[in-house]
Amino acid sequence: MNTDINRVMRALCTAAVCSVLLASSATAREKENPLSNARQVKTDVAGLNAPARILVDVWGIPHIYAGNEHDLFFLQGFNAARDRLWQIDLWRKRGLGLLARDFGPAYAEQDKALRLFLYRGDMNAEWASYGPKAKTYAEAFVAGINAYVADVRDGKRPLPIEFRIAGTRPDPWTADDVVRIRSHGLTRNIASEVKRSLVACAAGLEADPFRVKLEPAWTTKVPDGLDPCSVPKAVLAAYDLATRPVAFPQPKERQAALAHDPDTYLDAADQQRDTIGSNNWVIAPSRTATGRPILANDPHREHSVPSLRYIVGLNAPGLSVIGAGEPALPGISIGHNGTIAFGLTIFNVDQEDLYVYELNPQNPNQYRYGNGWEDMRIVNETEQVKGEGDRDIELKFTRHGPVIHVDEGNKRAFAVRSIWFEPGTSAYFGSSDYMTAKDWNGFLAAMRRWGAPSENQVYADTRGNIGWVAAGKTPRRVNYDGLMPVPGDGRYDWQGFLSLDDLPKAYQPKQGFLATANQMNLPPDYPISERKVGFEWADSARWQRIVEVLQANSKVTLADAMDLQNDDTAMLGRRLVKLLQPLTSDDANVKKGLELLRPWDARDAADSAAAALFEVWIANHLGPTLLKTTAPKAVGLIAPEASSISAIVAYLESPDAALGADPAAARDQILRESLGAAVADVAGKLGDDASTWRWGRLHVAKFDHALIPLADKATAAQMSVGPLAFGGAANVPRAATYRRSDYQLISGASFRMVLDVGNWDASRTINTPGQSGDPFSGHYRDLAPLWATGQYVPLLYSQPAVEAATAEAITLTPR
Repeated sequence: MNTDINRVMRALCTAAVCSVLLASSATAREKENPLSNARQVKTDVAGLNAPARILVDVWGIPHIYAGNEHDLFFLQGFNAARDRLWQIDLWRKRGLGLLARDFGPAYAEQDKALRLFLYRGDMNAEWASYGPKAKTYAEAFVAGINAYVADVRDGKRPLPIEFRIAGTRPDPWTADDVVRIRSHGLTRNIASEVKRSLVACAAGLEADPFRVKLEPAWTTKVPDGLDPCSVPKAVLAAYDLATRPVAFPQPKERQAALAHDPDTYLDAADQQRDTIGSNNWVIAPSRTATGRPILANDPHREHSVPSLRYIVGLNAPGLSVIGAGEPALPGISIGHNGTIAFGLTIFNVDQEDLYVYELNPQNPNQYRYGNGWEDMRIVNETEQVKGEGDRDIELKFTRHGPVIHVDEGNKRAFAVRSIWFEPGTSAYFGSSDYMTAKDWNGFLAAMRRWGAPSENQVYADTRGNIGWVAAGKTPRRVNYDGLMPVPGDGRYDWQGFLSLDDLPKAYQPKQGFLATANQMNLPPDYPISERKVGFEWADSARWQRIVEVLQANSKVTLADAMDLQNDDTAMLGRRLVKLLQPLTSDDANVKKGLELLRPWDARDAADSAAAALFEVWIANHLGPTLLKTTAPKAVGLIAPEASSISAIVAYLESPDAALGADPAAARDQILRESLGAAVADVAGKLGDDASTWRWGRLHVAKFDHALIPLADKATAAQMSVGPLAFGGAANVPRAATYRRSDYQLISGASFRMVLDVGNWDASRTINTPGQSGDPFSGHYRDLAPLWATGQYVPLLYSQPAVEAATAEAITLTPR
């Protein structure tokens, strides 16, 4: 093992972890059986064709070795059930709209909403969309899940504690379940369409640029035929129910907890521009210390326990991959196959629209389309409800998609058109196609079939090539831009989809690296008026910092890449601090704020007092103070969004007449007033003595299992991880978005990966809070302290290294 990796791991790991890693190669050579110190488990499995092994390393990462592809994906499903059965069972029940059967009538409305968003098209077309082996992989995968579920239901394997708490049992799967479920995926921008309509109604579209900056530069307008005031604030109630996680409040609190709050939903959904995304970059051999490519990826999603991601190694003759995916899906979506490496971030294609219909006054099941009335398609289904008899469900669909709201008084209906209803758009399932590619052309061939989510995929291979491709099913909008709801009368229909060749890509770039962070990365000459990909992107601050660091380093190491994933430099902070430099004030709070922020290094470090003030300031004070002057009628719609800080900073740098005769002076007063209020706010939380302020005292990571409200006190404590002090924020590379009410982390990079392309055992990863879904497993929380302090564990690939680091060796034989 090279000395650079030894140095890195000694710096990053605990003594126990380092001893395993640094000794792994020697151990594999010196020991006749390197697995002799591992815990040995033997089990037989119905449906397995030949003996196989699962080697679980000391960090909880399973490495599956099977004699054929069927057994490999069978065991991936079996192992997912072994480690995450409650999580994947709930994923299925939620996705199919089967919650009320297990959890009672409080979940009946959520079930109805979920069923609206199932794929209901041609299943032959669906399976064909993912590549030649997709269905085979899925069938083997669910057979493995079902083998484990059958043993649990028969009492041959223990029922996980979550089912005992909830009073339920796991259910068997079909292969179609894997792909028909769509509502766990990510599309965009329907919440923003609604918010923009509300802003237009309250204050005019000229106020909307304070909410979100459109990129490339674009001026939208109210579509012909749309009255923005006709769009109800609660129009997305069903969409909210269909896309939210399942909550388990106490029975007496369920009605309130499961109700739709349109303000909260719209604010949270619109904020996803800057909170639900990822960072990735790929560096050519010419710019690395080893002369091999480096690929790094850290996807940002809502934090949860168990983690959204699951790391696994899959090995069979002709197939060997390792990385992370979602535990309910076969294969991996982020990782490598020994020849190529791949990592993803969201590429912000607008993949959905809200349609507004005029209803027939004589028939509420007809809507105007063209010159006449068109019948809705009505689907009647039965829903089982625990504690009650079966309920009949009526689902209505227009030619565009499911009807999510009916305004009976005004004879209007609202429906969602989404790429979810097109074949091939099950979220991340297309990775089963590209994960076996062996070169750039093979990778591009798989990406031509990619549907959802829309992604920036970065690529590297052992020959030293690097690349980037944007992919995803992209609606072709000819006469409108997708930024507001549109009439559903036929004037605003999609005209097919853009092809992969219509989207940007790069291969072997001259600068020697490629990076994406959900920023607007369409080329300057991209024909946006012809190909309206999307106009709402994450703030470019994360990407700017990543590029700044990579440009300054011509010999990047793995340690450098890990440091960059944990970099907490706030580019927006730099810009705001620059505006503060000339300011003075006699007000004690403003003076204290200026003294803290003017010398600040713009790092959102956990031990920084200035970072605590800065984040409280931009989250809850700066925006509302500005908007009271510039757009008072829209304050309640725009100011609650922390994501609007990007547009607000841009405006403050170039204020205009909306601030009066002397915009710069008015701007400076807004800075002073809002900063003074923020200082008072932080003092109320952390005390008057600013020397004791720390961002990490406010900004903490805590992972609470959804079932905690139903568990007894001792079990609830076991199901919780944290709190852990944490640096970072939404718009820094160390992405760590918080609730504005209490600054607790809610989303960010729970999984990180840095790959040494070609020297695979040197690669590193982390997955918080741990790999296991069992609250009583040592791997439920073991990775959280490492994650919180920016540390990593090895992502081992070669069999000798895996065997040397194995803690549990599971031998499986056919039953």
